[in-house]
Amino acid sequence: MKLKANGIDINYEIEGDGPVVTFSHSLACNLGMWDDQVRALKGRYRVLRFDTRGHGQSGAPAGAYSLEQLSDDLKALLDGLGITATHFVGLSMGGMIGQVFALKHPAMVQSLVLCDTTSRYPAAAAPIWEERIKSVGAKGMEPMVAPTLERWFTAPFRARRRDLMERVGAMIRSTPAPGYIGCCHAIPKINVTERLRDVRCPALVIVGEQDTPFIAHSERMAKTLPHARLAVIPDAGHSPQFESPAAWFAALTGFLDEVRV
Repeated sequence: MKLKANGIDINYEIEGDGPVVTFSHSLACNLGMWDDQVRALKGRYRVLRFDTRGHGQSGAPAGAYSLEQLSDDLKALLDGLGITATHFVGLSMGGMIGQVFALKHPAMVQSLVLCDTTSRYPAAAAPIWEERIKSVGAKGMEPMVAPTLERWFTAPFRARRRDLMERVGAMIRSTPAPGYIGCCHAIPKINVTERLRDVRCPALVIVGEQDTPFIAHSERMAKTLPHARLAVIPDAGHSPQFESPAAWFAALTGFLDEVRV
């Protein structure tokens, strides 16, 4: 389904009954990343997932995006659906959107789950993002597929689950180049660590045990958020919901069932 929000068409799916849980995907993926989680949760929760600006079937205008803009997209989507409060789950870029959204609209966030993400990138990371922008602008998304899979998954898992590598690789490959570039302008500018002290809702920070340096990022966020705990998922990299789904889902549902209202 699509809804016109904040100047673009936002593609979304909403299923189930109960308290609302909103899922936000990583860079170069789409709402299909959450298929397994939706199937497992929709019996007890009303699950909303959406394609971020520039991804999937949402609008992908050219130009630099900002995390404020992506947060405004989410606000417009929730308003359009008549949702006044939600639990929020975001992975990587999705977690960054969630942090900005929770700071801007605290009354709308009942709880915050931040997965394999960060609240701040060092200035030294900027050239990495600039190189990705340059590469995709010149050659499209294909050069991003293999290195992204290598960053997201451990080597044994990549060898064992070639079917999943093909599925996730297809998501990366099909991401609109303008959307990827737009989000690559937004991501490295995140810098909200000290402001996380103002987030009053319960929070869970999840990270894969093999996802360095996001271990340090996650520990910092969990210490800064006033009402947070940290869950480290064994034998997993940057996408533990794929690599160690049982442990990841147990951490998520244990938290959601505890904080649901």
